[in-house]
Amino acid sequence: MSFLKRKGSQVIIDTLLKQGVDTVFGYPGGQNIPIYDALYGVKDITHILTRHEQGAIHAADGYARATGKVGVVFATSGPGATNLVTGLANANMDSVPLVAVTGQVPTSMIGNDSFQEADIYGISVPITKYNYLVKDVTKLERVLVEAFHIAKSGRTGPVLVDVPRDIQTSEVVSDKSLELRLPSYQPSIKGHAKQIIEATKAIESAEKPVIYAGGGVLSSGASEELFSLAETGSIPVAMTLMGLGSFPGTHSLSLGMLGMHGTKYANIAVAEADVLIAIGTRFSDRVTGKPEHFAVNAKIIHIDIDPAEIGKIKKCHIPIVGNCKMVLKVILEKLKPNKREKWVAKLNELKKEFPMAYSDSDKVIKPQYIIEQIYEATKGNAIITTDVGQHQMWTAQYYKFENPRTLITSGGLGTMGFGFPAAIGAKIGCPKKTVVNITGDGSFQMTIQEIATAVQYKIPIKVAILNNGYLGMVRQWQELFYGGRYSETDLGVSPDFVKIAEGYRAKGILVQRKEDVKSAIAKALEMEEPVIMDFRVDREENVMPMIPPGGTVKNVLG
Repeated sequence: MSFLKRKGSQVIIDTLLKQGVDTVFGYPGGQNIPIYDALYGVKDITHILTRHEQGAIHAADGYARATGKVGVVFATSGPGATNLVTGLANANMDSVPLVAVTGQVPTSMIGNDSFQEADIYGISVPITKYNYLVKDVTKLERVLVEAFHIAKSGRTGPVLVDVPRDIQTSEVVSDKSLELRLPSYQPSIKGHAKQIIEATKAIESAEKPVIYAGGGVLSSGASEELFSLAETGSIPVAMTLMGLGSFPGTHSLSLGMLGMHGTKYANIAVAEADVLIAIGTRFSDRVTGKPEHFAVNAKIIHIDIDPAEIGKIKKCHIPIVGNCKMVLKVILEKLKPNKREKWVAKLNELKKEFPMAYSDSDKVIKPQYIIEQIYEATKGNAIITTDVGQHQMWTAQYYKFENPRTLITSGGLGTMGFGFPAAIGAKIGCPKKTVVNITGDGSFQMTIQEIATAVQYKIPIKVAILNNGYLGMVRQWQELFYGGRYSETDLGVSPDFVKIAEGYRAKGILVQRKEDVKSAIAKALEMEEPVIMDFRVDREENVMPMIPPGGTVKNVLG
């Protein structure tokens, strides 16, 4: 055996290196100084100093989604750690692999209301996949190795490791031959053979099958298998918001997004389906509305790696617990080709009858037009990040995602302020990719200080603000369901985003005329620096179609 005497802080950095970590996002403070001291001069890890811990964890999240690697974030104790809470909850809802390492007051001071003490272990229990408070330095290395394994295996998710300062400074003799042993944590990945056979038979006998693809397709790397399943069986594919990019948006079998703001033809297809193949999805309320009214004519096959999701919201007929990629591979080995000409022809007619469209105008800029022009300028070959609200739904509707991991958005938690720092993380993880953050003026102001981060590290991301001066989605609901009473959704005087960008030494572009949209986007994409585009759009444009909460496709608006 080989032994080495090291401080706990050095154990942390050495373990990150062993795990292949090349980038850390974070913010130093009093209780994690030893970790930063151990990081000093380490050339194989790039540290990105954000301007807020929330920016750091969202950037780590964007990095993880874009690359498929585990994102890593550092924060200090107390407010530093609590500033990670929203990001942890966001990653947990969307099953994003993260490891957050937080500093903590010394073990002897825990529970004494010490300066900058917060029980981040207790706070984070409901919003992480797992978490640790390390009180024994001899266990630190094992804890970190376990944290990475848990974060990236099974249903991926965030893991928090809280390390008191005395644990960081204590010395330990550690065993380099450490082996991971987690006998109680063995996620099922293969899927039950008999259930897979039953699912294959159900698919083959179906006349009107529909694939309902979620984010699990992307996290398991199953996009190729999904493509083969769709083409082999001529099965149309409807995607959740988190599933966009798992199947090419321009493919003839693509139904686009389904659910509250999904295409009308996707929702009709699911309503009429006799077999629904749900892959890596959790039957979110934004998709199903009232579950008892969702896919009532269909035999439901549900494939998911998390057994807790099977039957949680919608009862299924053929449950398969397993990794989507592995399960689909077995199904494809057994599945016979089927052209299903009548069913495909009917859905093509529905696409013609209910196309995605909006009322264009030369007097005001329509936000949908901007999305279309960003798509045309990038030809779908870009990573798009969004915040949450109307701009997010317009992006999902009008940008045709062709490839996996090209839409990075806050799906489950719906976090305003996520998109901009996530774009920073995505660009660092995929430096050769064009990265565009499509956001709203409300969302952008929540993490606007990260312009400084983008400038400092010369990260040439592009930001397109669809600026309507409102908290747009809330205003839309107030218009449609609250009698037009716009209570506290008008943001008042719009800030000068160009001057703000220039104040941070970034480039700002103001666009107020439709005829300037294309040239502004082209100019921004040519620049090798961060660019903030402020598009002044139609103030009261709504996202349509829309199924009201608890409704069905029969109640669709727009």
